[in-house]
Amino acid sequence: MFEGSVAGLHRWPVKSLRGEEVRAARFDGRGMAGDRAHALVDGREKRRGKVLTVRQNPPMLTWGAEYGADVIDPPKPPMLRAPDGRSWSWDEPGLADALAGSFGMPVELRAADGQQDRGPTVLVTFEASLAALAAELGKPVELHRFRPNIHLTTDAPAFAEEDWTTGTTLDVGEVSLEVTGDHAGPCIRCAVPSWEPSGRERWPELQTHLIDRHANKFGVIMRVARAGVVAVGDTADARPA
Repeated sequence: MFEGSVAGLHRWPVKSLRGEEVRAARFDGRGMAGDRAHALVDGREKRRGKVLTVRQNPPMLTWGAEYGADVIDPPKPPMLRAPDGRSWSWDEPGLADALAGSFGMPVELRAADGQQDRGPTVLVTFEASLAALAAELGKPVELHRFRPNIHLTTDAPAFAEEDWTTGTTLDVGEVSLEVTGDHAGPCIRCAVPSWEPSGRERWPELQTHLIDRHANKFGVIMRVARAGVVAVGDTADARPA
């Protein structure tokens, strides 16, 4: 068993936009409440209905979304912040046009829980692995590149989670997480972490390094087995299978 604590909680209200750090959050069958509960959809005729991500449109990272750092279970849609600093309510007329102008393509809005890439899951990352990755690359690596929900400081060795298989459990705050179901386990990364968190510059060597040294893994994908609230500073106990 490995022990530690919650170093940070990160929520991403709109898929592929910048998110927010929070002090506490509810976790249940949705994953982290409010996480990826909104998405932007391609409005072009040949791709209509497909969810947009940074892979198709890196300028998405120039927009941010938030419910508020003190919100544990979001009761209403998020606010979006444009690159020019203007705030938009998700329901505000004109938002779709503003996004379309920023991205150079028609955009539609979709609200639905569980729009994470792998369904209603929770992504957990570890400070020891982040520090070790930075040491391997010889330069700092921003945590936000990996878009985690829970970031932990534990006594587990760096990259231990690369081998966490079905049956691994993590008790954190009131919540129990487990590696179970489809697409759970070590997180195989797409190209998104190679983009600087504000979307202005790409670092392709990061993904090349992850592929060559870590089988393209960083972090672990889990599902909620016992619902509850997690707060920064809560204890965490991991039991690898």
